[in-house]
Amino acid sequence: MGRQWLHAKRAIVNLKKGQTVGKLVKEITVAAKLGGADLTGNARLFAVVEKARKASVTRDVIERAIAKGAGGGGDKTGLEHIIFEGYAPHKVPVIVEVYTDNHQRTAPEIRPTSSCLSTSGWSRRTMPTSASTARPPPSRPAPTRSSR
Repeated sequence: MGRQWLHAKRAIVNLKKGQTVGKLVKEITVAAKLGGADLTGNARLFAVVEKARKASVTRDVIERAIAKGAGGGGDKTGLEHIIFEGYAPHKVPVIVEVYTDNHQRTAPEIRPTSSCLSTSGWSRRTMPTSASTARPPPSRPAPTRSSR
């Protein structure tokens, strides 16, 4: 009866570590998909792998995540790139780029955040053409005031 606190504490620690490992594996997979499986040629992958090593992720898990991202893994499932376009409240345009293994599950999870999000016709690709980055709106010239 006196060791129940220890088991509860271990369960909490294991849950947090499992969540951290899952997030890092997803990051490794996306980095390997975007830049290739070579650690020396892919700075993003190198940084994520170092982060995973500091979090005590096993080498086997890291190698499987890299293989899955590079397309050489034994898994039949691959990550799919989907772009959702729409409007947030107050008519703010929003573009959400998502990597998912099941687009039919992802769409209903994304849509409650904004009632006007939908996929565009050109968005469903297996490999993105470039890294997903947020681009600022094009700059407009400052209005000039004429002096009277």
